[in-house]
Formats: sequence, structure tokens, C-alpha cells
Amino acid sequence: MNTLPRVGDRIRMVAMHDDPDPIPVGQVGTVVGVRRNGRGNDEWFQIDVSWDNGRMLMLVSPPDTFEILDGGK
Repeated sequence: MNTLPRVGDRIRMVAMHDDPDPIPVGQVGTVVGVRRNGRGNDEWFQIDVSWDNGRMLMLVSPPDTFEILDGGK
């Protein structure tokens, strides 16, 4: 699983699954919210991102994958 980002972290999209209009691979954005959902083996995170291309679209982790960029905020 991805390391969990924090609000203000800059991230880069690696893969977005099951979205009819996904954020392109390589796109960069800023995390604006993180919410934990589920429990135990069913735990997942909703990560709200303001993408540099002007879109606001959340990630679901897992299965979506991203990398946290050095320098964070």
C-alpha cells in the first residue's frame, strides 16, 4: 500500500483504477483531505486532491497508486 499522505503533501499519479475519466499518469497535485474508511482488512483511504491541471478528484487507496514528492508541502 502507498504511504499515507498528509494535507499539503504534493503527490504524483502512478495509476488510477476504475474511473471512466482518470487523472493522467504523471499528473501532480496537492492533498487537501484524507479520510479513513472501513476497518481491519477492509480499511481504505479517501484522498482528496487538487490537481495542477485544475481538476478536483479523490483517490481511493488502495487500489489507486501515487507517490509522495520530496519536499512535501
